Amino acid sequence: MEERAERAAKIIGQPEKYKICEGCDSILILEAAACPNCHSYRFNANVSEVVAHAQFLASRMQTSVAQEDMY
Repeated sequence: MEERAERAAKIIGQPEKYKICEGCDSILILEAAACPNCHSYRFNANVSEVVAHAQFLASRMQTSVAQEDMY
């Protein structure tokens, strides 16, 4: 949980550099063309929603399958 909180703090500090994948709810860097987890290409870059989503993800354990879990 501590690692998730650290990542969330980084995102919350500069939310304009991130976006939310609309396929799997991962938070990605703004420059990403496709999500590495689900390969979606639909994103939400609304700054206030990125902040709220980062806070939400930091408050709970990971439940999704990450790219590193696939191989």
